[in-house]
Amino acid sequence: MSAFNAIGEEREIDRDEFTPGVEPQPTWCPGCGDFGVLKSLKQALPEVGKTPEEVLTVTGIGCSGKLNSYLDTYGFHTIHGRSLPVARAAKLANTDLEVIAAGGDGDGYGIGGNHFVHTARENHDMTYIVFNNEIFGLTKGQTSPTSPKGHKSKTQPSGSAKTPIRPLSQSLTSGASYIARTAAVNPNQAKEIIAEAIEHDGFAHVDFLTQCPTWNKDARQYVPYIDVQESDDYDFDVTDRQEAAEMMHETEDVLNEGTVLTGRYYVDEDRPSYQEEKAAVGELPEEPLAERYFDDDAEWERSYDLLERHT
Repeated sequence: MSAFNAIGEEREIDRDEFTPGVEPQPTWCPGCGDFGVLKSLKQALPEVGKTPEEVLTVTGIGCSGKLNSYLDTYGFHTIHGRSLPVARAAKLANTDLEVIAAGGDGDGYGIGGNHFVHTARENHDMTYIVFNNEIFGLTKGQTSPTSPKGHKSKTQPSGSAKTPIRPLSQSLTSGASYIARTAAVNPNQAKEIIAEAIEHDGFAHVDFLTQCPTWNKDARQYVPYIDVQESDDYDFDVTDRQEAAEMMHETEDVLNEGTVLTGRYYVDEDRPSYQEEKAAVGELPEEPLAERYFDDDAEWERSYDLLERHT
């Protein structure tokens, strides 16, 4: 079975199919929020009808980078901050493949921040899950881009003098067409949001709050949380860019004051994905590029055959 002949296969899918036989039990610390991401993914993928052979999980470096070791799909473990460019290339080479990229807040918003901005700008058709625990966990507790101002760590022993970034607002400004925030303490909402993100045609960004009980002792467990779609205190249109921006700004303001707001913030179903844009100008392969390796009669295109010579 391969990612070529398995795509589109209709059959019953059991979530246990996504548990690998080699390393079935994650080695994250007890109480880590990363368990919540894994559980939500295992629940969401069968719900949207995806088999393990139809999914590629691309991860960066960090505790979150172990995700594709514990999720039985195709996997690619990249270097720090580089999950998105690899995921983009994979999706362009095989557009029928369901591509999920993942990384931590340091990996995705710091080291790979430039890739985050431009992947959102181009609206690549994939799901990007950022494990946001407000700390560098794997490297033992350094300040990250989302650490609150004043947070003390090994790299900022007197307290961070920097205001944390606003990941939701940055995602909207950059051009993502689906933006949501959920938390490991809200598994039902997390599953629903990830399922929606996977089914969305375009760049779907999920800021996933994951507590770190080992290296971020000062962080809350992100409870109690408030679902902005279910609360009567919040009323905004997720399809209205301005209203979404205002709601995101409020959400990011109050997080470090003890109010945890989660939910869907922005959804644009009308904007074409990057893959659709490339197909419209005839620059997307009609079949997965890797299939050419198995076809002796395939004709390979080279850039020097496509471009006119400079004179």
